[in-house]
Amino acid sequence: MIRAEQNSMSSMQMTAALSHGPHSPFTLDTVEIDEPRADEILVRIVATGLCHTDLFTKSVLPERLGPCVFGHEGAGVVEAVGSSIDKVVPGDHVLLSYRSCGACRQCLSGHRAYCESSHALNSSGARTDGSTPIRRDGTPLRSAFFGQSSFAEYVITSADNTVVVDPAVDLTVAAPLGCGFQTGAGAVLNLLRPEPDSTVVVFGAGSVGFAALLAARAAGVSTLVAVDPVAQRRSLAEEFGAVTVDPTTEDAVEAVRAATDGGSTHSLDTTGIGAVIYQGIASLRARGTLAVVGLGASALEVNMADIMLNGKTIRGCIEGESEITTFIPELVELFTEGRFPIDRLVTRYAFSDINKAVEDQASGRVIKPVLVW
Repeated sequence: MIRAEQNSMSSMQMTAALSHGPHSPFTLDTVEIDEPRADEILVRIVATGLCHTDLFTKSVLPERLGPCVFGHEGAGVVEAVGSSIDKVVPGDHVLLSYRSCGACRQCLSGHRAYCESSHALNSSGARTDGSTPIRRDGTPLRSAFFGQSSFAEYVITSADNTVVVDPAVDLTVAAPLGCGFQTGAGAVLNLLRPEPDSTVVVFGAGSVGFAALLAARAAGVSTLVAVDPVAQRRSLAEEFGAVTVDPTTEDAVEAVRAATDGGSTHSLDTTGIGAVIYQGIASLRARGTLAVVGLGASALEVNMADIMLNGKTIRGCIEGESEITTFIPELVELFTEGRFPIDRLVTRYAFSDINKAVEDQASGRVIKPVLVW
């Protein structure tokens, strides 16, 4: 629950993009943000990716909850730190990702993406004590989204979701490593772990799907397949060495089987669409694995005989099952080496053009919109 009364502390004004409900565009408004508490970090945002999760959450939160500040792929420069922070200092360039408690069974076993306090830390709309770091005219706004709410000039964040990077790294390219790019790459490198002689098939060639393809290519996987209805995206996938399938003109299951010598060993669904997930399962070869990384379908009809008799596996996967303090730097290194060319996926927009970025992403005109201050 969000507390109506906030702790008395200093604040400053800034601009943020507010969501007013499922059917309204974002609006830019002047709001107030707290100074960092003892265990918090104030970051000036340079760029932030626009992720499907932002738009999905916007679509399901009713207008009666009041304005919200989303954004969870922030990248920027540390402006100030609380008294107990020793991980970062003002001036550090940082990427922001998801929060985790570090103390539950999942965190202690190395699976922070499945933190038992994930909802409270990432999607409750407030700090864990019910307060919010952002207000408008003194009224609390739902914020602290993924511990950041980076659709704003500044964010309050924490040590557990802040990763320091070399100042030479282009933050307008690296920002989506906090979620979308690490989700696709991590699903391949951390969960599926394909061998070079295996196959990786991606259903949905958006930012997550392309990150998966690029990670599989970097891992030396011999056969890559991208299934997507958008011609421009298929063309780019072919430039990266993938065989492509247009599901609007051919049977996706048969086309994948033909491209992979009888079926895929490793597949990812990034769409969250039940019918597409079914295609992903059906096109696996015996003992193949489908990673489901797209948020969407709440129910799915499957052929259990096919799954049982062929030893197929369906695995959910969030945030690429990444340990951000080690995995994000690994992806940055791959990018700087030229082996993970995520710059080919990014289209930059002025922050004031956020609604244009939303439209272009929804239409498929761009792969990864990044908002730049």
